[in-house]
Amino acid sequence: MADERGDMRELIRVLVIDDDAMLAEALGLLFSRHPVFELVGCASDTREAVEMTASERPDVVLMDVELPGIDAVQIVRRIKAARPSTSVVAVTSVNDRAPASELLAVGASACIRKSRAVEDVLDVLRRAAAGEIFPPDVGLADALDEPSGGIEQSSVAALALGRLTSRETQILRALAAGDSIPGIAEGLRISPLTVENHVKSILMKLGVHSKMEAVILAWRHGLGRETRTRQVGR
Repeated sequence: MADERGDMRELIRVLVIDDDAMLAEALGLLFSRHPVFELVGCASDTREAVEMTASERPDVVLMDVELPGIDAVQIVRRIKAARPSTSVVAVTSVNDRAPASELLAVGASACIRKSRAVEDVLDVLRRAAAGEIFPPDVGLADALDEPSGGIEQSSVAALALGRLTSRETQILRALAAGDSIPGIAEGLRISPLTVENHVKSILMKLGVHSKMEAVILAWRHGLGRETRTRQVGR
């Protein structure tokens, strides 16, 4: 798509998971008029969501986690397995501790409230497509406040964090602050590949499987807490 200067601009491809036909139509109209986004389809169940992720190759999925008869955590897992580069933004209308924590832990980039303004949702979609991850909205943030395994698990996690090198700790702090891999690389004046290699080492040392799991652990132990508080309170 060409912008006003005649340059070609690559659109952010969005897949919506929702069974509300009117909402899908409204989003289609919104994205068709937006200079940054392109709606590539709407899925109403797990099978469609995974198949369309593979076939349409969206940059980001906008998912209603409260659809009847679906397991939102499993959908996120299967979407990330089908296309790891696709980001997932979950939207919810409830303040439930478990889903917010679980969705982020299995690879969702954000879990936000349906009450968000349209402009805010579009901003989250844009930044998620660029690789950023977000703490939960106010009301969901308490899902991260206490480790579910109690004092013993907290101590083990603290020991694991202590095994990180100074550079790895620096990168984990940046991830916990919501920075993307390219942004971290630019800030540290190293290559994105080097950052990715450090991230792999961080995941191995912490015994987690995704950047989001590492970030949740970091939040729980004070890394990036100041930025997290500022973000969820805005």
